[in-house]
Amino acid sequence: MKKGAFWAVLTCLIVSTLVLVSCSASTSTSTSKSTPTTTSASTPIQASTPIKSPILVSTTTLSSTTAGNWWDTIGKPQYGGQINFRIDRDIVNFDPYNQELLTQIETGWLEPIFVPDWTLDPAINDYKLNFSSDEYEKGELAQSWEFAQPNSLVVHLRHGIQWQNIPPVNGREFIADDVVYHFDRLFGLGGGFTKPSSYWGSVAVWQSLKSVTAIDKYTVVFNWNTSNPEFILGTMEALSSDQWIEAPEAVKLWGDLNDWRHAIGTGPFILTDFVSGSSATLVKNPNYWGYDERYPQNKLPYVDALKILIIPDANTAMSAMRTGKIDMMDNVSRQNAQSMQKTNPEILQINIPATLNTITLDPRLDKAPFNDIRVRKAMQMAIDLPTIAKNYYGGTADPWPSTETSNYMKGWGSPFIQWPQDLKDEYAYNPTVAKQLLAAAGFPSGFKTNVVADSAGDMDLLQIIKSYFANIGIDMSVTTMDTQSWTSFVMTNHKQDALAYRSIGSLGFAYEPIRQLTKFVTGAPTSPGNISDPVYDAFYPKAMSATSMDVVKQVVTDMDVYVARQHFVMSLLQPYGFSLYQPWFNSYNGQLGIALATGRGPLVLDFYGARFWIDQKMKIGH
Repeated sequence: MKKGAFWAVLTCLIVSTLVLVSCSASTSTSTSKSTPTTTSASTPIQASTPIKSPILVSTTTLSSTTAGNWWDTIGKPQYGGQINFRIDRDIVNFDPYNQELLTQIETGWLEPIFVPDWTLDPAINDYKLNFSSDEYEKGELAQSWEFAQPNSLVVHLRHGIQWQNIPPVNGREFIADDVVYHFDRLFGLGGGFTKPSSYWGSVAVWQSLKSVTAIDKYTVVFNWNTSNPEFILGTMEALSSDQWIEAPEAVKLWGDLNDWRHAIGTGPFILTDFVSGSSATLVKNPNYWGYDERYPQNKLPYVDALKILIIPDANTAMSAMRTGKIDMMDNVSRQNAQSMQKTNPEILQINIPATLNTITLDPRLDKAPFNDIRVRKAMQMAIDLPTIAKNYYGGTADPWPSTETSNYMKGWGSPFIQWPQDLKDEYAYNPTVAKQLLAAAGFPSGFKTNVVADSAGDMDLLQIIKSYFANIGIDMSVTTMDTQSWTSFVMTNHKQDALAYRSIGSLGFAYEPIRQLTKFVTGAPTSPGNISDPVYDAFYPKAMSATSMDVVKQVVTDMDVYVARQHFVMSLLQPYGFSLYQPWFNSYNGQLGIALATGRGPLVLDFYGARFWIDQKMKIGH
């Protein structure tokens, strides 16, 4: 996910084509997913059987409190101290109006309308995925919400939320007009704004937002050009910088919020210092309105400050982790996690599925020989995934291929373990059958080809794949490019004539599942394969006509199976990353473990940062 400018460009490409699905609206007060109306309470659901985790998983053992809630074993929260986080790139902007990859930490002082449910048992939703189903969301600035009409989401704001006591807002109450101002500004919907942000205005899902209106001091109505409640809620609840609400007075006074000194929000922290390329300091907001949902008597935040250290180099960050200078570090490689376990076994580890992608090898399906499915099947069957999982990843990756939806998204898509046997056989290592398929396709002696590879990707793995192909007569030469050049050459201009490779693959995404229906549609800029398949193209309109979530889930499942059967890409594996954290860092369960160190920044720094706490005695005694 990390990889500098490439991820910024890729995110823009992906988001610009995201489209959610349509299903019928209802005004029922039920919280069931078969109806659109959602309230701030979630109906408990049964956890599905968990997928087997790899090794290198440690857990924290803390003193227990009285039994009754799942979080009682974590220990009683303590106030005070400072949490030190690390991000891997500089912060160049502080205004949510701009691209989120530029801002990164504005979520420390700004707040969104919706957030994850902090009381939800990790056995149901383990917090590690970038995706969270609607039933796992709650209100932050919102108290409750419902659909008054199929295309009108009515949001009731919490009363008594105050802006930080900083000029020009000076601690006034947060009201519905503030929400309207934010969305008008971002999307040019009114209030003097006639043009959307150059970045957010290109995001396809938001182009269906028709208007945002305050009907009283605490009520906001979002009117859409669609009556699809899943589209609306999925768009509203997505964790990205378009959701965090800025102060109108600040924008009016300064014109924009690009300067860090103009950071003002309603959140639990106040940005007090920033040194480019070095660090940012956020201190506790003494007037913060929030309380801990697990301990409703506890006012938030627990810690006195957050320190964001900008450490681009992974080895430097590892040294900082070893010496206790940072409290947690995510997006850690298997090799570094194993090294840390040997040198510092007291530092705890959580395995994080790379849920935004598997690693893939993408052929040009509009060019020979890859337009022949027999060739694509042969190339897949030439690769021994279980051996790669065991020997290359050391058992820290499951030996399963993936289709478009991540294997780890409970209740959605078609994970490998559910595939029919004949389909599993097409992904099993079988060089004999692979050679037979090549011969049937007219290549009894194999063929020569080439791959354009992002040099920031896993080059060692690519060499393993190259040797597997050689075993069935495919001679693949490798051309490497830096990330920016690769993105321009492959994703923007489609100049590759054969295969493309990167560590951010074309499968296994953990975005909202119904967004995935446009991943491989004809003309989509999100895949290098130039795929044009009328059967795949039909999944989206079929989902748009769905009348229940059960139908939507079936469409996504059918899509997944179809993508797997068509072998649009060579599926490799979905390796784990790792999060490291100090034994005194509490309430951490891998929340958005791919977010803090990567280009997307800490997407819910305000929410989680306010609820994490430090065991001061343990830290001092370390």
